[in-house]
Amino acid sequence: MSLLRYLGLDSGTSKTLKTPTTREAETMRRIAAKLDMLPKDQANHIAAFAYILGRIAHADSVFSEAETSKMQEIVQDLGHLQEAQAMLVVEIAKNQVRLFGGTENFLVTRRFKEMTSQQQRTELLDCIFAVSASDKSISVLEEGQAGQIAKELGLSHDDFVNARLTYREHFETLKQLRSSH
Repeated sequence: MSLLRYLGLDSGTSKTLKTPTTREAETMRRIAAKLDMLPKDQANHIAAFAYILGRIAHADSVFSEAETSKMQEIVQDLGHLQEAQAMLVVEIAKNQVRLFGGTENFLVTRRFKEMTSQQQRTELLDCIFAVSASDKSISVLEEGQAGQIAKELGLSHDDFVNARLTYREHFETLKQLRSSH
């Protein structure tokens, strides 16, 4: 059972996907049970939202403690979840990104676009930058991934620039330019 099932993306037919370990499968079952208690629309929204946050956090192939903590905070607040539920949602999202990231990123982001308003997609973009800036550093990889997600969400370049400006002091490229002068 996976977050992808909630999005209607888990066809079970892909032969390129790694099978989860027993421990990962147990984690997925626990989170799926928590999501099953929510209305289907809310579960779908939270599943996609958390996955996309996981996507940005894993852009540099590492989930830092700061990124994980920020993801949990955002999912709890915006998903109106209890702390334990938010922690489980984030852990399963992280596992899903690790297992399926390369093949499912676009599909999940496209599904999120289909089920949300322009304002919700813009808010997600701000959350993406908040997660990537949570460790006080936004790498070139994270910035590139944020740009890719913004495009997939159908957001304008102006939307991307406006969200990016809020976190400009955390961009590694700008920090390097400042330190070289």
